Amino acid sequence: MITPPKKNLSLLAVLSLCTIAMGYSTAASAACSYNIDNEWNTGATGNIKITNSTATAINGWSVNWQYATNRLTGSWNANLSGSNPYTATNMGWNGTIPPGQTVSFGFQLNKNGGALERPTVNGAVCSGGPASSAAPSSRSSTPSSISSSSTSASCVQQCNWYGTVYPLCVTTTSGWGYENNRSCISRTTCASQPSPFGVTAACGNSSSVVSSSRSSSSSLIPSSRSSSSSLIPSSSSRSSASVISSSVSSSRSSTPPSSRSSSSVAPGGVFRVDATGNITKNGTVFPVRCGNWFGLEGQHEPKDAENNADGAPMELYAGNMWWANTGRTIQQTMTEIKAQGINLIRLPIAPQTLDATNPQGIGDIRTGGVLKNHPSVRQTNARQAMEDFIKLADQNNIEVLVDIHSCSNYVGWRAGRLDARPPYVDATRENYEFTREGYSCAPVGTPGVTTHAYNESIWLDNLKDIAGLSTKLGVDNIIGIDIFNEPWDYTWADWKRLSESAYTAINSVNPDMLIFVEGISATADNQDGSPSTITEVPHGSEDYNPNWGENLFEAGTSPLNIPKSRLVYSPHTYGPSVFVQKHFMDPAQPACEGLEGDAAGEADCNIVINETKLRAGWDEHFGYLRTQGFAMVVGEFGGNMDWPQKGSISDRTKWNHITTNVDQQWQQAFVRYMKEKNIQGCYWSINPESGDTHGWYGHSYDAVSNESGWGTWLPFDARKTTLLKDLWGN
Repeated sequence: MITPPKKNLSLLAVLSLCTIAMGYSTAASAACSYNIDNEWNTGATGNIKITNSTATAINGWSVNWQYATNRLTGSWNANLSGSNPYTATNMGWNGTIPPGQTVSFGFQLNKNGGALERPTVNGAVCSGGPASSAAPSSRSSTPSSISSSSTSASCVQQCNWYGTVYPLCVTTTSGWGYENNRSCISRTTCASQPSPFGVTAACGNSSSVVSSSRSSSSSLIPSSRSSSSSLIPSSSSRSSASVISSSVSSSRSSTPPSSRSSSSVAPGGVFRVDATGNITKNGTVFPVRCGNWFGLEGQHEPKDAENNADGAPMELYAGNMWWANTGRTIQQTMTEIKAQGINLIRLPIAPQTLDATNPQGIGDIRTGGVLKNHPSVRQTNARQAMEDFIKLADQNNIEVLVDIHSCSNYVGWRAGRLDARPPYVDATRENYEFTREGYSCAPVGTPGVTTHAYNESIWLDNLKDIAGLSTKLGVDNIIGIDIFNEPWDYTWADWKRLSESAYTAINSVNPDMLIFVEGISATADNQDGSPSTITEVPHGSEDYNPNWGENLFEAGTSPLNIPKSRLVYSPHTYGPSVFVQKHFMDPAQPACEGLEGDAAGEADCNIVINETKLRAGWDEHFGYLRTQGFAMVVGEFGGNMDWPQKGSISDRTKWNHITTNVDQQWQQAFVRYMKEKNIQGCYWSINPESGDTHGWYGHSYDAVSNESGWGTWLPFDARKTTLLKDLWGN
């Protein structure tokens, strides 16, 4: 089976262009409009749209406008210059406007004590509008204000860094610099990096253009619902805990998202939880509208795969594979999800993702590597893919929550603890070829088992590495770290100690990010190599079984020693498409009482979504903490609304007697609960390759009717869009 490719992580065509002293070559033939999306007491967010109303394409655009009292505090999807009047020019990827099409860019403003203004947008590209005060070259995405270290009368040496153009420094030899009251980038940085980072302009006799494509990877195998594998049969026995998912978040709200355009704050951003349990960025409430985008934590190749057999490639799914070039890019996807409302992406990774030399994150699978994305979107290595993704999200005003999703890219979602070892929960799973019994995160002394050593010390070092990314990358969009995914194999006492150690490690490097802590489950295995000793973990009533990562029952009586202003509780919960819980059983079938998972399906048990029962379980597992004023972002929720009819072949067989939309009912019930409790969440998942939940985007692939459709994305699922807009209140 073929796994979907990842999309070009930096999708910005990082072309280094000369700023020529001439106007646009296109005629003024577009309608330019100034629009307000949200307004509050002191400010507003909005967008400017440029619509091409002619029969020929517009190549390059520049617009300008001016306020009497209002002032911009940021913008995105355009290069901004000036300080009133303002000039906005296209970025490399949105400079061409085909006939009848529209491009837009967003902004945030401060009213400065005045009324909200709606100025006229001018520019040569606007129908009937005067020429723009800044007229860059028809191919340049460079703001006219950037013009230092000129090497000829008509050309400025510059560097395009993820869509924002900076002059080249005179004296710096690497990294960022600051000269003549503006940021700059060194020649070394521009010339030595691949195209996603920047290129030195070929101005006069200056250095030549350097252009290199990014490589990204994906695996030709189905993997399970977790961020580590995709399209796996969903009957995994995550019994006392259900499987993983993610949530989609959005950007619009009555409270403005923090902006990071030309006037953004210093790298890093200050994230906190206020007295009411709302997350803030730089002192402003941040309305979480979040989705998961998985792939970099590792997918799973089948043991009989022609290439990379039994491998675990780390590559973001991007809907553009080497065998099916759809042209989709990561920038395109970011633009689309941001337009829908997303303002935060939960990004699952594995420890191996942080290693730029790990072979499971490098190279074209057709030439000895492991990656399946089309060359146009292929990553250099998994580490670079992660960093590129974070920087591109920053350019798009999207925050990122980095999630350590497993102890190994090979073990994946089934880990449950830092030193997980086989046997895993799906060791005897029916018709399942990704059991991973040959891999362990702790020495087991069993022949044929490969150990990817992981422990508390390595984990804490990984957390420190991630905590330092804001400074390293010069971004302000890393909201925090989800310290370990679904730690279902710990008691609360064990997980409490580890969580507090994680806070200490992260805080020692970055005191301005948040710590996301998931729940546990209903049982824990001591995993000490002796015969399994199962510990029953308190979770309230036995009538309501928690999913993996859902159980925060003991946090009330044994709270974490982490400042409330830095702590976000992040439970996971799922409906029947991920795991059929015993509390889903139909009370009209006494023989089904207490059954769950495959056993319930084989007994032809009916599923009843009893919202009263569900709410009682959610309340005692985690909801009570929100009532106490703790911040809460559900790290994963979601599901396949067409389950079981469009689920795995195994589920279609076991549950073919279910003909109603039970998973959609579950999701709608949970969203009603979240809205009532003011709980936010990250939908699982944005990309559609999750085996048991599918995604927000549709997918051409079907396990029965269209296996060849793997890797081709379809438009958003309208039902999921409605669900998320309901959650976000728009």
